[in-house]
Amino acid sequence: MEVKNRCFGNEQSKALLAEYHDNEWGVPVHNDCILFEMLILEGAQAGLNWETVLKKREGYRKAFKGFAPQLVFKMTDAELEALRKDKNIIRNRLKIYSARKNAGVFLEIQKEFGSFDKYVWDFVGGKPILNSWKKFDDVPVNTSQSDALSKDLKNRGMTFVGSTIIYAYMQAVGMVNDHVVSCSCYNKGR
Repeated sequence: MEVKNRCFGNEQSKALLAEYHDNEWGVPVHNDCILFEMLILEGAQAGLNWETVLKKREGYRKAFKGFAPQLVFKMTDAELEALRKDKNIIRNRLKIYSARKNAGVFLEIQKEFGSFDKYVWDFVGGKPILNSWKKFDDVPVNTSQSDALSKDLKNRGMTFVGSTIIYAYMQAVGMVNDHVVSCSCYNKGR
């Protein structure tokens, strides 16, 4: 078995994190459905660890209709309340209801800009920010770009989109590549 140096997920018990690190984190995403999925998952992660969310990812896909924003936006209060009993997702009421609210804003942004992809990637000039951190502890938790995107999303009515959540989102969808220089994934996309 090949031993990789990773930013995170190196522990043998962290196979799910390692898989995510190696194949998704920092990889540019331009598909609106995946961009919506990651927005909901990053919001759900607030106050928790990412591994918890990854373990519930399939549950989220089922609960939130494959992350189709049009379908999530049409979910009724009764459907959302039922999700509060679903052990396959994080059952926080505010986070559950924010998925529907954010879906509505997401659809408005798609109408205004032609796609959420175009809107969100404009915050980084249309291409990933490539950083060269020496240690994972050097990676910031927010930046001026995440501050600006967070502020705009909040002004449009989204919730669970604070700057720290949005910076994690930007890393997740490859708007920012924060693989450290010693990481085996550092050169991906450079």
